Amino acid sequence: MDKHYFIAGPCVIESEKIVMDIAEHLKKISEKFNIEIIFKASFDKANRTSVDSFRGPGIDEGLRILSKVKEAFGFRLTTDIHVPEQAKAVGGVVDVVQIPAFLCRQTDILIEAGKTGKVVNIKKGQFVAPWDMKYAAGKVESTGNKKVWLTERGSMFGYNNLVVDFRGMRIMKEFGYPVVYDVTHSMQLPSSNGSSGGTKQYAKWLAFSAASIGVDGMFFEVHKNPEKALSDSAVMLDLESFESIVYTIIEHWRITYSYEENS
Repeated sequence: MDKHYFIAGPCVIESEKIVMDIAEHLKKISEKFNIEIIFKASFDKANRTSVDSFRGPGIDEGLRILSKVKEAFGFRLTTDIHVPEQAKAVGGVVDVVQIPAFLCRQTDILIEAGKTGKVVNIKKGQFVAPWDMKYAAGKVESTGNKKVWLTERGSMFGYNNLVVDFRGMRIMKEFGYPVVYDVTHSMQLPSSNGSSGGTKQYAKWLAFSAASIGVDGMFFEVHKNPEKALSDSAVMLDLESFESIVYTIIEHWRITYSYEENS
């Protein structure tokens, strides 16, 4: 079970206090279930639907706050980059550099992320077939960095809708990289009428399914008050709901891990 982990945190850094409060709660969950949680929050949401949407505090302030989270709670950290020039600064603070789904084929971003020497978590684009993600991973590996994770977040199913093909996660595991299931964003109803909706009432059921097919990690965006969150409010879980399903996910992982070890 040591190889399994959660990635969790708010979608975007709204304030230092909100981030620290969420991190404190996640630390308690990590200790309660003896499972690693990698803390995630974005310093800039550069792909919001509307130009009027909140984006975050920017790279300098965002990395300062994330550094404080690491110092206070000992989490490994992840955040996303949107241009190649951000990779070096971000890699100096976080442990996992995340590549947003829309940018998963951008060669320069992948190469600069690889050069940091950190784990590079590439989120599979909604428009990319799972078997093509080996080429994105290969761009990172061309730098000599073989620490690659691949994340599933659903595929476009017509307009403003996503569907998860669970075969895709098994296909990506065949490449030899850890595979993460992004529960939060696979619940998204993208960019409908200027903002994204969601169906988070199904989140736990798809998370249980993904654990049962052997993903290595789970990605959840969480918030103390999701309805008041400044980004992804329709799909984020409150901390209590997240905590309530962690144990069941871990149990699904145990069963699957035992099956894989003995088959």
